[in-house]
Amino acid sequence: MGEYVRLLVLNGSPRTGGNTDLLVQSALNAIDRHSHRVDLFRLNDMNIRPCQNCGGCTDTGVCVIEDRMQQIYPALRQADRIILASPIYFFGLSAQTKAMIDRCQPLWCEKYIHNMPIQTATHRKGLLVLVGGMKKQIGADCSAATATAFFRSVSIEEHKTLTFLGIDAKGAIRSHPTALQDVYEAAKILTVH
Repeated sequence: MGEYVRLLVLNGSPRTGGNTDLLVQSALNAIDRHSHRVDLFRLNDMNIRPCQNCGGCTDTGVCVIEDRMQQIYPALRQADRIILASPIYFFGLSAQTKAMIDRCQPLWCEKYIHNMPIQTATHRKGLLVLVGGMKKQIGADCSAATATAFFRSVSIEEHKTLTFLGIDAKGAIRSHPTALQDVYEAAKILTVH
């Protein structure tokens, strides 16, 4: 994969120090910083306006909205690996995560309208990390479907999903018997293969 692996981490949780944050930190702990470049975005801290469905990107593949998404677009294009982490709210990804995904419409247009998918020197892979208080699988399934559409639109053709349900209170993920280690191991595998 060249001199170093470019890893993009998208943290979609609004809650600092919460379960998603702890899982993201566990993933980051697995990364060898000497052989990886890590771009970490806490989506809640960024001004990302929702997609306006204006059609501005249809012909150009460029979003007409000028905001902090302009920092994420190049990272999405250059990443060899992407980790997307989100809490599950009302059977779906967090609003912060969904807003970022919706703003990837220009990349969808490039790939599916203009036949110009993102191309890198490596086979791009991803990791999806979901955590939620509900115990029913449907919330994870709905969230994962949206995340899969995102991954495919940004030319991540292969990704692993880790889901932790029944985890609600802030920091409760620490009491899960394997979650932090599971994410650590998945991130390590993601970045060495």
